[in-house]
Amino acid sequence: MAMKRIFFTTLLLFTFAQAQTKVYDESIDAMKQIREATELAQKTGRYVLCQVGGDWCPWCVRFAQFAKNDSVVAPLIEENYVYIHVNYSKGNKNLEAMRFLGNPGRFGYPVFVVLNSEGKPIHIQESESLEENKGYSRKRVEKFLRLWNRKAVEAEVK
Repeated sequence: MAMKRIFFTTLLLFTFAQAQTKVYDESIDAMKQIREATELAQKTGRYVLCQVGGDWCPWCVRFAQFAKNDSVVAPLIEENYVYIHVNYSKGNKNLEAMRFLGNPGRFGYPVFVVLNSEGKPIHIQESESLEENKGYSRKRVEKFLRLWNRKAVEAEVK
């Protein structure tokens, strides 16, 4: 009985902590956010990785935590991308940005849009194929990030 109590208490605390995690900011104008990220990407030789979703989406929060904490994925993102969270929610649908990004919500949430150094969308990646059990597959996420970074896309064809 004590093990059940510990398990359910741990589960409740984890669920509460995840619900309190704020990744997205509804007040941000996503087009301004995208322009600023593109400017930084140009200056630093990276692409922009837009994670589209909202704090209402558990898989969105889960990916943000994974991207921040995974020992392989976190440095891969830092080295190759300007990583931003583009909010889509009832409170702010950021419709101009959603149109600019190619209506990425059609793939579900979260969804990832890679912008090249000029700020043009070059790839929309649904997240389901990156998932594994109740989290994300390091191997699949790493492959996606390596295939769509600036070095790979702009590599000289020989």
